[in-house]
Amino acid sequence: MSETPVKQQNNTAAYYGQAVAAFAVALGAVTLGILKLEADAWVRAFLGIGVLYLVTSAFTLAKVIRDRQEAGQIVSRVDQARLEKLLAEHDPFQKL
Repeated sequence: MSETPVKQQNNTAAYYGQAVAAFAVALGAVTLGILKLEADAWVRAFLGIGVLYLVTSAFTLAKVIRDRQEAGQIVSRVDQARLEKLLAEHDPFQKL
């Protein structure tokens, strides 16, 4: 049985750095905007909690999507291995 190579995408350190920097800048800008907002403290607190909830739910959504994709790849590999095994065991010239 021959295994098909699995294409694995590797991200560079620069890509990770850019993603972290973009996240930090965006979160910092929103935080600064909320702090400088001319509103009551409870309004700023509400907006801050809203931003934190949005960030945590975005991380959760990203994890769920990644987990679903990885589960799909595993099921696909198992199905492919079963098919390859059946094809390897099949002899079209065998007399019935």
